Amino acid sequence: GGPIRPPPLHRYQMLWICRCEGNALYLSRYLFRHHTMAQLKYPIGIQSFPEIRTKGYLYVDKTEFIHTLVSKGKYYFLSRPRRFGKSLLLSTLKAFFEGRRDLFEDLAICSHEDIAWDSHPVILIDLNAKNYSSRQSLEERISTQLSEYEDIYGRRFTDPSIEGRFLAIIKQAHEKTGSQVAVLIDEYDKPVLDSFHDNDTSSTYREVLRGFYSVLKSVDDDICFALLTGITKFGHLNVFSGLNNLNDISLDNIYAPICGITEAELTGTLSEGLHRLADNMQKTYSETLRLLKRNYDGYHFSEKSPDIYNPFSILCCLDKEAIKPFWFLTGTPSFLIDLLQKRRYDLSQIDGAECEGSRLYGVDIAASDPIPVLYQSGYLTIKGYDPRFDSYMLGFPNLEVREGFLSSLLPFYTGLTNDDRPFNLMNFVKEIEKGQPEQFMTRLQSMFASIPYEMEMENERNYQNVMYMIFTLMGVYTNVEYHTSNGRIDVIVMTAAFIYIIEIKIDSTPEVGISQIDDKGYATPFKSDSRTVFKIGADFSTQTRTLTGWIIDKQ
Repeated sequence: GGPIRPPPLHRYQMLWICRCEGNALYLSRYLFRHHTMAQLKYPIGIQSFPEIRTKGYLYVDKTEFIHTLVSKGKYYFLSRPRRFGKSLLLSTLKAFFEGRRDLFEDLAICSHEDIAWDSHPVILIDLNAKNYSSRQSLEERISTQLSEYEDIYGRRFTDPSIEGRFLAIIKQAHEKTGSQVAVLIDEYDKPVLDSFHDNDTSSTYREVLRGFYSVLKSVDDDICFALLTGITKFGHLNVFSGLNNLNDISLDNIYAPICGITEAELTGTLSEGLHRLADNMQKTYSETLRLLKRNYDGYHFSEKSPDIYNPFSILCCLDKEAIKPFWFLTGTPSFLIDLLQKRRYDLSQIDGAECEGSRLYGVDIAASDPIPVLYQSGYLTIKGYDPRFDSYMLGFPNLEVREGFLSSLLPFYTGLTNDDRPFNLMNFVKEIEKGQPEQFMTRLQSMFASIPYEMEMENERNYQNVMYMIFTLMGVYTNVEYHTSNGRIDVIVMTAAFIYIIEIKIDSTPEVGISQIDDKGYATPFKSDSRTVFKIGADFSTQTRTLTGWIIDKQ
């Protein structure tokens, strides 16, 4: 006589429902999933541990790592990409050293009886909240924060410099409270990254920060704990050579999951949101988990690291119940794009690049290799490790990063605007899917012809980078295998109905491309395939800076 609704008793409710059709009685079984009416609160952008714990936000428990840190050592450095929870980690440490045990009820750290919960003065310096344009702006940011602690522990201007004031605050806090001080520095490297393009300004910032951070090595008796966080580890900054007892835990297996979300945490703490997302997308729980893994998982911060999900993207995804490139929507650091272009880096070598451990966390701005910076910034992650040579194999962690990174680069290499880029890519894909290679090649030719001269397309590396980005981005929607060797392009594009084998030569002829496809038997694996195969040989001229012609052979 009306809709049957499951009573709100359990997450899953099995109901047997009787229905009559004519003289027949049918018994049907329905499985309902019950949604509680309680609102799930995700701490998107909230970096305050006390606020998360007191205002009902979901919290992924990382406090076991707090116990490990304070039990095993004193001075630490941690590098993680932006929006990976570094600031929340420091806020949690701050609450811990302030002895606020009430905030940690029912969390992992409370199971340890060796925790004394003593209160310590905490000095937290945050360099993340401002864009720095001059030495004055940097010193003003630090000075403002020092003033807040001088109001608490007293002012003593024996040395009015920021390093002199920093030293005085630490000593006065210890003397006034009788307890050693915990020093936490958030995004220690941001001023240097902000000045990445300007060597003079960068040098000035390094000089300021070197003097400021060097205070920590002269007040050891006054400090109980210190942690510096950032994106990069600049070896030439001399912070770490001065603090020779600083323990860099960035690549330690034990601390790999200290920031980010593991699959156990996703399917545990965040399981209700995961179920709701599955319902909203009309997919099964397993299908939804696979989608999240493909888009947001895959980070590794040591050779034995578990898979780590991007925490910002996961929280946004569960909150908005949609899969989008949330991390990339917050912006791509311009210094990375500038670095890649200045070094004329071969983008096809990024996914699968190798890097020695000594270089992975020893970044030098003047160095020609952008790979360590790409890793530390979160655009590459560890895919494998060879202990014989202390060598790491790196690659894109997931679809969000691969697509977002290349999409953000494409305008800088082609001159395409953000408005043009999706439209062009969409047309490329549609033409490939419809079996229209002539239209596809014509569009590709037009795109190259429209690239402004100042984009330096006469440089062969730039041409190859553009080709790599286009075909890799197409691979998000189709199946593309892309290989390069000694300047030659080998592309295989596969859709449900068509296979395209494309060989583009430089300053040669389309016939040479077709001959290479035939001579090397590129089409042989697809002889028994029911799909239509197109062999395409084309030529790119570095003089005219576009495709001069092509041959399409259908078989």
